[in-house]
Amino acid sequence: QVQLVESGGGLVQAGGSLRLSCVTSGRTYVMAWFRQPPGREREFVAGISLSSGATDHADSVKGRFTISRDNSKNTVYLQMTSLKSEDTAVYYCAARASTNGIYRQGTMYQYWGQGTPVTVSS
Repeated sequence: QVQLVESGGGLVQAGGSLRLSCVTSGRTYVMAWFRQPPGREREFVAGISLSSGATDHADSVKGRFTISRDNSKNTVYLQMTSLKSEDTAVYYCAARASTNGIYRQGTMYQYWGQGTPVTVSS
């Protein structure tokens, strides 16, 4: 059974930075970050293939957020810079336990973390 534990969320001023971490246990192929802003649906943020390092970032965060991994630590990171108030959300780590495709649909991920809240004050 794969378990995911996120950390690193918090309160930050607009223009600031945060780094989220997701520690995994068990075999996974692709990891991703999703977020759910208040009153809105969950949305894809970024994904990474653990074998190739290939990444995909949503247009809304491209150039500001970067997903990366450290396979030796079983950890995936989301470096967030130039944060905006619209980045306020609960951020979730997700994992696929089969194949290496990076998908933007949440239904393609079998495992989820508990979420970590990020609040950006303007």
